[in-house]
Amino acid sequence: MSDFDTTLTNLGITRYNGSTTSSSGTTLNNTTDTSKTGTTDMGVSDFLSLMTAQLKNQDPFAPVDNTQMVAQMAQFSSLSGITEMSSTLKTIAGQLGTSTLNDAIGYVGKNVLVQGSTAYPRTSGGLAGAVALEADAKDVTVTIKDQNGNTLKTIEMGKETSGAVAWDWDGKTDAGEDAGAGPFNVSVTATDGTGNVKAYPLVWAPVTAVAMGSDGKPTLTLPGIGNVSTDAVWQVG
Repeated sequence: MSDFDTTLTNLGITRYNGSTTSSSGTTLNNTTDTSKTGTTDMGVSDFLSLMTAQLKNQDPFAPVDNTQMVAQMAQFSSLSGITEMSSTLKTIAGQLGTSTLNDAIGYVGKNVLVQGSTAYPRTSGGLAGAVALEADAKDVTVTIKDQNGNTLKTIEMGKETSGAVAWDWDGKTDAGEDAGAGPFNVSVTATDGTGNVKAYPLVWAPVTAVAMGSDGKPTLTLPGIGNVSTDAVWQVG
């Protein structure tokens, strides 16, 4: 039995052979309405039409129970409220998505600190970055190479605690020469005296564009790194 037929039964109306009768046996409709063929949902207007028909054709010696009528009306009122609430929440979600994208546009033109291995020098020269450590380490080393894999600079940071640890390079190689305009490849290693500590490099990169990702979250376009979520940004500078 469909939801439509169930509602008819609750109202004391029985439908058969395309006709609808009241509990008193009076035929309410001898014409089959095919405009809603295949429809299983029943709207408020349908309910009011049925309730009006039931009131018109009720048995005067056995009138419709007021309690059942009020209960049915309360159910439809709740359903209508839930439907409106769902529509409102969808509208709010859409507005929040637009707001999030608009907020992310503010990143364009700024530098962000994110996980990555490709880094470009500052306009003033040199390079800055950080090391993300998942645990305390006794020995942390940052290695900077050129695009051909040649080591330009090795930075010994020594003992560091877990978290993001900043480092700065003046742009000079271990031999004291100018390292050039890059881009550079940055890698890190860390140990705790008995084994390796999980660590990865964080580099500064300029935001050139913003787009909405497939997950509904805005992504930032960074040269040499690609697209990253705003959730992956450690710092904005």
